[in-house]
Amino acid sequence: MTSASQTVTGTTQVQQPSKVRSQSFGNTVAKFAIYTLLILLSITWIFPLYWMATSSLKDDPQIYTVPPVLIPNPAYWNNFYDAWTRFDFNQAAFNSVFLYSVPVTILTLISSLIVAYGFAKIPFRGREPLFWICIATMMLPWQVTMVPLFIIFKNLGWINTYWPFVVPSMFGNAYFIFLLRQFFRSIPEELSDAARIDGAGEFGILWRIIVPLSKPAIAVVLLFRFMWSWNDYLGPLIYINTESMQPLALAIYRMRTLALSMGTTAMAYPHLMAVSTLVALPIILIFIFAQRTFIEGISTTGLKG
Repeated sequence: MTSASQTVTGTTQVQQPSKVRSQSFGNTVAKFAIYTLLILLSITWIFPLYWMATSSLKDDPQIYTVPPVLIPNPAYWNNFYDAWTRFDFNQAAFNSVFLYSVPVTILTLISSLIVAYGFAKIPFRGREPLFWICIATMMLPWQVTMVPLFIIFKNLGWINTYWPFVVPSMFGNAYFIFLLRQFFRSIPEELSDAARIDGAGEFGILWRIIVPLSKPAIAVVLLFRFMWSWNDYLGPLIYINTESMQPLALAIYRMRTLALSMGTTAMAYPHLMAVSTLVALPIILIFIFAQRTFIEGISTTGLKG
């Protein structure tokens, strides 16, 4: 019996290392396949940005060469300055930053914070039905409300101004309200109760306790809202008629149409890519520097329903 038991034990000990090696090899193959797939998918996302950036450094012969020139030789760095000054994008950049993106982003964040705090931390009758009604508005695409909103803003005399973008941002955004509410519900209620005992009001609790603990979610709201307003084309196309009031998205399109109306395409494509690269650069830099906070906000939102 002893020898038989030792034989079985020895066989088991021999099989276990081989099983471990087999599992380790399988895990290695799985990880290799996953990383290979992620790299391929990353290339499909990065290559358009690379093509835009490199095209901005070419001249027309390099642009239309077949097969395509992937590395500009020589590189025309003056395309950025020439394109920006040729069509005076300074005014368009001012409009995009100070008249549209920054005010709309700040007002959307403040209003969404207040509404989300009410839905998350203040119990009142009808809170849940009102919250679901707010969420239901997300199912209405902007194209459905576009014509009624245009009629309303026209009657108010807000056409060719930035009021159609700024005023609605004062009433929050359903998506950001949902995102912030879910994050607020993950914050322990004991912190708010302790602040109430110390005499703090609801606004004091929001700004002194909840907001400092919600930096990841706030970073997500800031980045998303700024990105949406910075890249918005259809909204300004409907409400903005004067060239001096146009944001960057419309100015880039105007640059293209002017080149075509002049009957020449000389340097039109490299200049178009140069300005597009400069316009896309702020969003890319913001994401790079706020990447950790942004990913944390996305991953931790919705942990508590």
